[in-house]
Amino acid sequence: MTSKNATDTHTRAINLRVREDVRVLIDRAAKALGKTRSNFIIDASRRAAEVALLDQTLVRVNPDSHKHYLAVLDRPPSGEGFERLMNAPKPWQP
Repeated sequence: MTSKNATDTHTRAINLRVREDVRVLIDRAAKALGKTRSNFIIDASRRAAEVALLDQTLVRVNPDSHKHYLAVLDRPPSGEGFERLMNAPKPWQP
């Protein structure tokens, strides 16, 4: 497989079959953003693909760094920011 330049202008068709209610929803959203249906679907698909691939990223660390990371996660939360957060009004409470 050859690598493609990000500025490559060649396009390929992708055919999709969707239920009518999904198409209507996509069309409404595209119109709200001033995009065509195709541009809306392409943008949303690209974002979803990037997120899916980033979620698969593997981070390797040495054993000492890993132990430190786990120790930090095991510590109970504390500090001024935590106290302020816990004492802040809750939106679901009157």
